[in-house]
Amino acid sequence: MSVKLKNNEVGIFAIGGLGEIGRNMYCVQFQDEIIIMDCGIKFPEDDEMGINYVISDYSYLVKNRDKIKALVVTHGHEDHIGGIPYLLEKIPEIPVYATPFALSLIRGKLEEHGLLKTSKLYEEHEDTVLKFPKLSVSFFRTTHSIPDTLGIAVHTPQGAILFTGDFKLDLTPVMNQPAPDFQEMARLGNEGVLALLSDSTNAEVPTFTKSERFVAKSLHNIITGIDGRIIFATFASNLYRVSTAIQAAVDTGRKVAIFGRSMENGVQNGIDLGYLKIPEGTLVDANEINHTPPEKAMILCTGSQGEPLAALSRIANGTHRQISLQPNDTVIFSSNPIPGNTTSVNHLINKLTEAGAKVVHGKIHNVHTSGHGGQEEQKMMIEITKPEYFIPVHGEYRMQVVHTETAQSTGMPADHTFVLKNGDVLALTKDSSRIAGHINIPDVFVDTSGSADVGNVVVRDRQILAEEGLVVVVATVDYKHQRVLAGPDILSRGFVYMRESTDLISAAQKHVYHILREEMAKNPRPSERDIKKAIIENLQDFLYSKTERRPMILPMIIEKK
Repeated sequence: MSVKLKNNEVGIFAIGGLGEIGRNMYCVQFQDEIIIMDCGIKFPEDDEMGINYVISDYSYLVKNRDKIKALVVTHGHEDHIGGIPYLLEKIPEIPVYATPFALSLIRGKLEEHGLLKTSKLYEEHEDTVLKFPKLSVSFFRTTHSIPDTLGIAVHTPQGAILFTGDFKLDLTPVMNQPAPDFQEMARLGNEGVLALLSDSTNAEVPTFTKSERFVAKSLHNIITGIDGRIIFATFASNLYRVSTAIQAAVDTGRKVAIFGRSMENGVQNGIDLGYLKIPEGTLVDANEINHTPPEKAMILCTGSQGEPLAALSRIANGTHRQISLQPNDTVIFSSNPIPGNTTSVNHLINKLTEAGAKVVHGKIHNVHTSGHGGQEEQKMMIEITKPEYFIPVHGEYRMQVVHTETAQSTGMPADHTFVLKNGDVLALTKDSSRIAGHINIPDVFVDTSGSADVGNVVVRDRQILAEEGLVVVVATVDYKHQRVLAGPDILSRGFVYMRESTDLISAAQKHVYHILREEMAKNPRPSERDIKKAIIENLQDFLYSKTERRPMILPMIIEKK
């Protein structure tokens, strides 16, 4: 965990967000001051069994907690704020600055974790300026798929470090949200931008991203043409899409019921902050929506990513306590699957279709547009801000590479663009650049209990159990007389069907018997650890030779005193 910055160098590094979609967390360090930008989570891969999401190891920040001046937030999506409770559990004194909508979501998270009363939360706006002895922070307005989206400028003696956050350049945003502030971006560019950290999610898309207003019109037309009940699924934080769905319901005389705690919170926050203006009588509860004629009913719910416990999955599985599918239902997925969620989403769509629902999804129906800019918007960001150095962030490795190529197409020198990995420390001055060390940042897994201490070993064990199965070995031994008194007995779960594998089980028992005798012959008082290790290693090799599979071996040795 070595970082060697010279006194005049600005250090830039990611605690998460490089080589991946999610877990965004970027830091700027100058001498004894650190500014953190965003603190998100990442959704688990398919083979990370029983894991809800992944956060980063914050050890470097804990070690340097006295240097941290602020955590500033670009917007309220999970991959930018979901890790905040886990960071504040370790360093509660960090002041957190966020826009109004993001702050309302952060408060909800901290309250769930019992941290709200001890947290230092402050509201930021596009004209906010935070001043510290050596660094200062200002903001610039962008657009995304959520209200109150800002880019961040960290001002250093060597120039400004700009972080775009998630952005697209939508000139016709919905909900009376303002367009991007090109003037402020240009002003920062003219003052001198040392480095630009830019969103790479759509680096492989060669065009501009469609405006949210285009999707709003398309969704309105689709909803107007539906006769039966509508189940509308999207991200709870995508208030633009929620607003569009509710407005279409109002225009077509439908009542709206909301399902899913995060959706309920998101809508309530939108109402409280004045972003959602919903006519009285539009929102109804579950009992009323069940007695509303289908052509006058809309269900607004979570679960567009196929999450097994979300409202839509429970409706599809028939396990929802209040809502069941009806033959003429239309389900609208107004989102794209996050990388890693495609299989779950496809499975959910199949379930809904099998149950008789009509499913509307995908780009073909124009029910979703990305909140991330394509290559043309990425070029515009570079041309307006005119950075000396360029660092693609928030994207998988190939996206970062393509984004650097896009930057180079605008005239950026190749040696001024950097494809970094999480933990790489880039040291910059106006005239120099170098890698100044690497911070070790292992994954931290959070399981369904909310615990953030699920280690790599546990996840690996779950993978082995799922793929190879479990074999339990039970034996009673008398070390004094070097005898096996009972067993060894072998039980299999998920490895082989025991009734059809009697020959294999019998051979494995004999194999373990000989292992026990050999270990006791070597040492009259062998340690239980050595005995178990010998059984695991030898039995795994034996079973692999017979089946080409390596199940988890769990020895249970009972010693007769």
